[in-house]
This record gives sequence, structure tokens and C-alpha cells, in this order.
Amino acid sequence: MDLQRLEPAPPPLGADHVARGLRLADLAPAERPYVILNMVATADGRATVDGRAGPIGNEADRDLFHHLRTQADAVMAGARTVAIERYGRLVRDPALRDKRREEGLALDPLAVVVSGRLDLPADVPLLADEHSKVVVVTGSEGRLEGCRAQVEYLRGEGATVDLGAALRRLRDEYGVRSVLCEGGPALNAALLRERLVDELFLSLASKLDGGPDALPTVRGLPVDGVVDMDLVWVLRAGSDLFLRYRLR
Repeated sequence: MDLQRLEPAPPPLGADHVARGLRLADLAPAERPYVILNMVATADGRATVDGRAGPIGNEADRDLFHHLRTQADAVMAGARTVAIERYGRLVRDPALRDKRREEGLALDPLAVVVSGRLDLPADVPLLADEHSKVVVVTGSEGRLEGCRAQVEYLRGEGATVDLGAALRRLRDEYGVRSVLCEGGPALNAALLRERLVDELFLSLASKLDGGPDALPTVRGLPVDGVVDMDLVWVLRAGSDLFLRYRLR
């Protein structure tokens, strides 16, 4: 399914073209990686339907989701998102792995899982994949058992997770200069509260979900004031919109 650029003007573009040559690492500040959020939401701002984000987007959203993973050194997500969405190896398609090579990136992005209490099920496919390298950002002193993936830990002081410190360590110790964060809502809010987000990619689906249990795109921790953003571009596929913002 092609994406039609609304701002700036056409012609139609595929997800491969849209998410190519973004060179996010070149935009990184000196002290931490460049961080972009990638979220999908219904028109009324809900990030899940029946507990999952997967049913919200269309084919173009799924295509763009996977191509954006070819643009960053690391992919970050909260433990709940990793468990519910059943994360596995982050880039499995050989063509997308080749694309990462063309972008000057490692074939596999570093997987970064944020789990304050280390409540991550051992049967998550990502942890069972021997090709995956996973860094767990946690306030716990525990360890995940039975993992075939290579798992390392960035631990905060006490039981808290300091996302700013974790991002600095990802840059200093792992060479990470760009991070694609895929949520969930509580992690999004924590990053925004600490002013650690540089861009937002938002897929806006032509759906409504007024259910009382549906999660918003940002939840759980207050954001200190309104966050202003500049629109970079708008794309359309069918009745869904794809927006890219740069935070001021």
C-alpha cells in the first residue's frame, strides 16, 4: 500500500522510501542518543484495542513500523509492551537487515527493555532468540533466568529507573546514538516528562474506541506542561494518517 505525502506535496511513496536515510544518529545531542517515539492511535487517542496496539493500524502502518526499525541503533519498549505484543527478533526480514547494513547500522538493533521490577515473562520470544542482544533497564537486583538471548542490565540506584542516566550509559557503553521507542504509554510519559524525546512518529488510524480500559498514548506520569511540536510531514494511506513531529 502506497503512502501519499500531504505535506510537503506528493508523489506517493512506499514505506521503504519514507523510512530511509533518516540519519537519526547524526542528530543526537552530545550527552545522549537521539530518541524518537513511534506510536499508533485511534482517532480518539487510544493506543490499544482489547489490550493490544496491533489491531489499530493498517498494512501501511505495519510496513512503516518495520522500516523505522532499520533507522535506529536501538529499539526500546516497556516490559508490558514486550510481553503483550510478544516481541521476538526485532529485524527478521533479510531485506530489512540488508537495509540496515546500507544505513551503516548493525544487522540487529540493540533491544532495550525497561522494567522497573524486572517483571518480564521468561517465555517472551525476544528472550528466547539466540541472535538478540537485550539490555534491560531496571531498578531490580534480580536476573532473568533461562534466556537464550544475550541479556545485560543497566541498574538504577535503589529501586528506581533513571531514564536519563540509562540513555547516557547506552551511548557511552554501547555506542547507541539513536533510539526508537515503541512505548507503552507509561514509558512515553516518563521520557516526555524528562524531556528526553526528540521526535514523534504517530500513526493515526481511522477508528474510534471509547472503551473504558483502552490506554491513551501517554499515561501514568504527568508531563510537566504542554509539549510543543513542529510538523515535519504528513502521509496518508487509505483513511489513515501518518504524522512526523519534531519536539521543540
